[in-house]
Amino acid sequence: MTPVAPALRVLIARIAELSARLGEGVTIDPLAVIDRSADLDLAPPGLFSPNRACRLVPAMDGWIAVNLAREDDAELIAAWLETTVEGDPWATILAVAARTPRNDLLWRARLLGLPVASVRETAGKDMRPTVIALGRRKNQTGVARGLRVVDLSNLWAGPLCGDILARCGMAVVKVESRNRPDGGRETAFFERLNRNKSRVTLDFAEDDDRVRLRTLVCEADVVITGARPRAFRQLGLDPKIVFAANPHLVWVAITGYGWTGEGADRVSFGDDGAAAGGLLATAPDGTPRFLGDALADPLTGLAAAAGALEAVDQGGGVLVDAALARTAAGAARLIAGRKAA
Repeated sequence: MTPVAPALRVLIARIAELSARLGEGVTIDPLAVIDRSADLDLAPPGLFSPNRACRLVPAMDGWIAVNLAREDDAELIAAWLETTVEGDPWATILAVAARTPRNDLLWRARLLGLPVASVRETAGKDMRPTVIALGRRKNQTGVARGLRVVDLSNLWAGPLCGDILARCGMAVVKVESRNRPDGGRETAFFERLNRNKSRVTLDFAEDDDRVRLRTLVCEADVVITGARPRAFRQLGLDPKIVFAANPHLVWVAITGYGWTGEGADRVSFGDDGAAAGGLLATAPDGTPRFLGDALADPLTGLAAAAGALEAVDQGGGVLVDAALARTAAGAARLIAGRKAA
């Protein structure tokens, strides 16, 4: 049984309750949600994440998680550490981090858009997303079947949320950028998360396609996003503008550290997000270890789906702010409480 089973049970039960209330009950297999081993080459978790992209690193005054999740992340190491990098970048990272305070490492990583987190830096009361009222509720709530969903997200958390909404009977269209398609596109895992969706590819640099994108968003009942706020400002899709045109919308915004606040534009992925929230194991010598495969991703996908269903049930008009680090922190708190009991 997975160590995060208590958190999975809470989220899956909430989705079952809400989806049944909206007319199309959804049953979720917890292991199928978090297990990518049939689709990806994964190693046991330890100091490295199972996909080997993220590593827990001791800094001068504590632990950080460094995630080289994208091809160009390794190219940023020299600028981040202000040194030359020869051979294995991890050797350089370990050497420089050992003599550098965590806050300095985090600050420089944030400036460069490098996904680096301080272990247990984020607190979370529970796994529920924050709800931000930006529009207005419908007088009468609807049912799930036939609601229009625009899924602009990539990778795991957002597509999982979209898949659950599709299984609830909503009409989900996955919209991809022609120039920056979903990073998981060539995998069976991608097909598993997106097989119940129709698909549209747009060039966000083209005026006609940007107009089409805005039309899709402004006519949707639910929008799922996985990018930082500034990306939508650049596309002319600032939430205030969107909600003015579509006041009953449910916008599900999945980010690393939340839609608002100092961390709104920080880059994050599932493994460093889990580390930030403290969703980790502890070795006998007291040092942290990864607990599983990018656990903040599937947990946040489930939390986002539950938040979306609840918002639909209550009439919409809100932005559902689901953050990887905050969800992981809420899951870690829940699991620790169950162990203590």
